[in-house]
Amino acid sequence: MFAYILKRLLLMIPTLLGVLLITFLVTQFVPGGPVEQYMAEARAGAGGAGGGEGGTFSYRGAQGVDPKRIEQIKALYGFDKPPHERFFQMLGQYARFDLGTSFFQNKEVWTLIREKLPVSVSLGLWTFFISYLIAVPLGVAKAVRAGTRFDLLTTLIVLVGYAIPGFVLGVALLVIFGGQLGWFPLRGLTSGNFAELSLAGKVVDYLWHIALPVTAMVVGSFAVTTMLTKNSFLEEIRKQYVLTARAKGLDERKVLWKHVFRNALMPIIAGFPAAFLGAFFTGSLLIETLFSLDGLGLLSFDSVIRRDYPVVLGTLYLFTLIGLLTKLMSDLMYVWVDPRVKFD
Repeated sequence: MFAYILKRLLLMIPTLLGVLLITFLVTQFVPGGPVEQYMAEARAGAGGAGGGEGGTFSYRGAQGVDPKRIEQIKALYGFDKPPHERFFQMLGQYARFDLGTSFFQNKEVWTLIREKLPVSVSLGLWTFFISYLIAVPLGVAKAVRAGTRFDLLTTLIVLVGYAIPGFVLGVALLVIFGGQLGWFPLRGLTSGNFAELSLAGKVVDYLWHIALPVTAMVVGSFAVTTMLTKNSFLEEIRKQYVLTARAKGLDERKVLWKHVFRNALMPIIAGFPAAFLGAFFTGSLLIETLFSLDGLGLLSFDSVIRRDYPVVLGTLYLFTLIGLLTKLMSDLMYVWVDPRVKFD
């Protein structure tokens, strides 16, 4: 087991290097970088025109600007060094978990992540817990009643919910329950007077604001888990040990929950680390934009649009590393859940 874990950890290094190298090459050589944007904004502030076609900027926007000023801007953003030197300097920083400083927000990337993380954690954790609390019992019920009217009806409802994009559902929820009926707020995670509320009032206000975005994310997220749970239970119910337990006269509930339940939930439990840890670092861009929630999804999108390379590469490095470690934890969960699984 130790040799397997060590090999997986060592394989993460070339994976991280490959991801960072490809992203670095793409971001460093596309037009409209931070230097061009800075010069265009400076010219626009002085009454000049800095925009190009399609909303991108090129070095033509710097014509007529003092060359020394351009060199100072390049030095400010680190573009006075050749690309390979910048890349290896970035790797050295990331080896020390120094993600750098944002070009445009003048904050460390770690600080920006900590500021945006509560919103994404709220959306992710609520979506995770509610999805599993609905999906697992529903999947078990569908497996026990396979082929009945209940199974067909719930399958139709689950598939319809899965087919509706979360953003479209969010718009419908906002229009109906936020606009027409006025039952829920239209934006934000808390009210303006949140700090003045009592503890109970803060909890109610928070749940009041989070209800619609979580609903928009949950409806389409538990379909896969529900069908996976149902199929796993059906596969286990048809196995010989279940027939033997029933032949011995064991109660059907005991057969289902004591014998079938543990084996059927192995694929679900093994996916817990990825789903649970991913809840802390996932951001739904469309949902956050729709409900005016300033989370990691919106941060990543804005950093790409503004060519804020330290934020783009820093968050990508962090999320890729977490994803690789989570994948390893998911594989190790199989051994913990089922001792028959060996990585030797």
